[in-house]
Amino acid sequence: MKKLLIVEDEEALCLLYKEELSREGYDVTTAHDAEQALEMLGREHFDLIITDIRMPGRDGVELITEIMGLRKDVPIIINTAYQSYREDFMTWAADAYVVKSSSLDELKAKIKELMSR
Repeated sequence: MKKLLIVEDEEALCLLYKEELSREGYDVTTAHDAEQALEMLGREHFDLIITDIRMPGRDGVELITEIMGLRKDVPIIINTAYQSYREDFMTWAADAYVVKSSSLDELKAKIKELMSR
């Protein structure tokens, strides 16, 4: 079973993603900010990380930079409500960029695509 880490500060979205992606057959862990995510990365192995950009404390771009220093092999998906960050070259380190919507189809497709590499 592939293990996913979802970094999202909105509790309702964490619950939704955990439920939906668990149904898809993934082992899902959630973190509510970059600090908590980095702690988890120090203790556990994850096959893929999904992160929001705008969060309290360190933002998702700073988190991606930290992850790249720890584990270059783990795919990262940026999942944000803000399309404008796509133009920020700092987000290009991520393997995929998904704009949040009411449907999780695009996110699920990107996860499948990256897990099959």
